[in-house]
Amino acid sequence: MDEKTLFAERLRAALTAAGYEPRPSVLEREFNLRYWGAPMTFQGVRRWLRGESVPAQEKLQVLAGWLGLEPHYLRYGARAASGSQPSRATWEIAVGGEEDEVLRVYRGLPDEQRQILRQVILTFARASGLEPDSSEPPSQA
Repeated sequence: MDEKTLFAERLRAALTAAGYEPRPSVLEREFNLRYWGAPMTFQGVRRWLRGESVPAQEKLQVLAGWLGLEPHYLRYGARAASGSQPSRATWEIAVGGEEDEVLRVYRGLPDEQRQILRQVILTFARASGLEPDSSEPPSQA
């Protein structure tokens, strides 16, 4: 088997192990909730699951963090040379109600508007005495 097919097998297994159905609609929704860049399309994530393509490193890191795996393992199927255990993302939270509504609207906005909205939220957080997480993606302002 080629490496794209093997990646797809690991991705499907990781989704199942994390309690998600390995379906494009599920992967698209859950990935886009966690990714700060342009949203992935249904067709794009379907290609990942079918073994037709492999995500870029930035997207691979988001997938691995969400699924509690090392990016190296998810991509290549071998533990990183350090031998460290898979890490769990500490930023995962359950959302519902108002938060779910806001996230759905946010994901539908153009990338430029999403970046502006992110800056507004971080400004409010700082004004309220909250320090943004150091694990956040860097600002693209």
